[in-house]
Amino acid sequence: MQAFRTDETGGSSMAGSPITPELFAFLKALRRNNRRDWFEKNRQRYIDDVRDPLCRFVEAVGPALRKLHPGVVADSRPNGGSLFRIHRDTRFSKDKTPYKTHAALRFPCAPKDRPSPGFYLRLEPGSVMVATGIWHPENDVLKKLREAIDADPRGWARARKGGLDEVPMFKRPPRGFDDSHPFLDDLKRKSFTRRVGFSEKQACAKDFPAAFVKTCRSFGPLIAFLDEAVR
Repeated sequence: MQAFRTDETGGSSMAGSPITPELFAFLKALRRNNRRDWFEKNRQRYIDDVRDPLCRFVEAVGPALRKLHPGVVADSRPNGGSLFRIHRDTRFSKDKTPYKTHAALRFPCAPKDRPSPGFYLRLEPGSVMVATGIWHPENDVLKKLREAIDADPRGWARARKGGLDEVPMFKRPPRGFDDSHPFLDDLKRKSFTRRVGFSEKQACAKDFPAAFVKTCRSFGPLIAFLDEAVR
């Protein structure tokens, strides 16, 4: 296991990032061979190049993320923690390929017993994304978000500074809100997210854990507003 330390900015840095080109190489191979027999033959490669390095990444950034938001859950267990399962849920999908061809980590701002925003890392060949926010909230959570925006438009203006992702929207304004509302488009949103892209080379650089934490820090006003709104 590689050593990590906290730098002077409060971010995490490592003596060599746990994310390597081998992670992307495995995912590329999986994309070409998305079958159970192939995966079973290459299971140890998945563990060595994808699962365990990402668990070490969680250990590296967890303390710094908790400084950004004390409720952040950074769980480095290989099963049931911050790492998403590689297996796809194919029960209601026409696509029956058994495995995801990307790897991802989630760092919610609260335990699973309540809705919350969080930080997110997704890695796939040719695309690396760091994101925050709440994606497709349930109706009761969506109602709380709309009410919070309406009650504190100045706070929302500060929180959304820097922009939000382009996402699907409802065609009509939600009932009970005026058509002239200054944030009418935001009230019609189905998700409240922001993302920043990185290259494979950047993700494999030794300073990527610190870059990840720095990006999460830039999301601070947005995640604070969303978390307070859905409590």
